[in-house]
Amino acid sequence: MRKLTYLVACSIDGFIGDPSGDATAMFTYLDEEFLGYLAAERPDTLPAPARKAFGIEDRPLERFDTVIQGRGSYEEGLKEGVTSPYAHLREYVASHTLTESPDPHVEIISGDLVAKVRELKAEDSRFDIYLCGGATVAGELFDEIDELIVKTYPMTYGTGMPMFATGVSLTHFTLDSVRTFGNGILVRTYSRKR
Repeated sequence: MRKLTYLVACSIDGFIGDPSGDATAMFTYLDEEFLGYLAAERPDTLPAPARKAFGIEDRPLERFDTVIQGRGSYEEGLKEGVTSPYAHLREYVASHTLTESPDPHVEIISGDLVAKVRELKAEDSRFDIYLCGGATVAGELFDEIDELIVKTYPMTYGTGMPMFATGVSLTHFTLDSVRTFGNGILVRTYSRKR
């Protein structure tokens, strides 16, 4: 069974962006050390334009072959003219408002998201599924998330968009690893206790 991994950036107080979802305040922490880590150890999770900038656009997949994101996250790329932000992966966008995909490589999931994710998890593949966000989709898929990779940035928003908008109940995870960076970012990996 394939795993669904929610890899998310958040503030110390648990927000993935300001109340409108804008996370650009975190960009100031994207220094050489941290970007090097992302390129070397999380290349599948980088958008295609970033992979190209790092010179790794042709690098074979290592961990993920599928990405799921919400309409809000997807539209951030659309604003920049990027219709297939993860062209190296199979791309799914969960949306009840997008009726047609702007790119033939991107499939819109407008029906039962949980059922679709269970179908993807049941596929025979050595690769896992990357849940890119956002908060609403992560909340809807909370019970399906097998692993959390939380990139905590040393800042607070005070208020904003939470990691999970809905659907979260008391759930226990096991801490698998912690990695620290000179700029204060922590990357913690958790496995769900089943």
